[in-house]
Amino acid sequence: MSVLEGIIVGVREDLETRRIPLDRMAELVASSAKPIDALANLRTSNIAVIAEVKRASPSKGDLAEISDPAALARTYQENGAAVVSVLTEMRRFGGSLEDLVAVRKAISIPILRKDFMVDEYQFHEARAYGADLVLLIVAALSKVELKDFLALTHDLGMKALVEVHTEFELEQALDVSADIIGVNSRNLKTLEVDSRVFEELLPKIPSHIIKVAESGISSRSDVTYARQHGADAVLVGEALVRGSDPGMALQALLGRG
Repeated sequence: MSVLEGIIVGVREDLETRRIPLDRMAELVASSAKPIDALANLRTSNIAVIAEVKRASPSKGDLAEISDPAALARTYQENGAAVVSVLTEMRRFGGSLEDLVAVRKAISIPILRKDFMVDEYQFHEARAYGADLVLLIVAALSKVELKDFLALTHDLGMKALVEVHTEFELEQALDVSADIIGVNSRNLKTLEVDSRVFEELLPKIPSHIIKVAESGISSRSDVTYARQHGADAVLVGEALVRGSDPGMALQALLGRG
């Protein structure tokens, strides 16, 4: 079993402990605030940063305690983040839906629910708890699931960051007309990082699609490298939460510090 497959097993088990009737979830969705369109935030003259509330990862273990995710999210917003990503997977990343709720109350910019979306219920759940975007990992889904989940995301008023790691996965993302594609330099099956994936895949994504570089971004030079190969945005977690001043770290990535 690969790392990704193991994570998904846990995600499905945890989902069953909190599942409520879909009609009740639909009521929560209907009563939630209208989603924020993230597309404008992700297209800038420089490069956009999706800043992540991230306590841990399978590859690095514990990263930061983050006792107040709302305060961290406000710091991100105040220092130029275009979007805030909130990990909600519990077992490997230490996240929760409570983090998502707290962050939604604290900031006005779009929020990405970062999780392993493998069940229709999770999309209604994401919208009910305040997400504006969700993550669709091509490696975790069949072609039919990718198409259906992307349609459901749009039906709920959200956008999807469709994540790829190989040219084959990129072709699948393009086939379903994804409007935001993330190129992850970390292989989720082995956890190895290879930034050359940016050089290989980003230029193959049409210009009308927003391109996000994910993983392995820790310095301004990394941001510049991704930008040179076509990235409109970068997604950064570890480099922001591990230091003593996440705001200053974010400013440095944006080239302002």
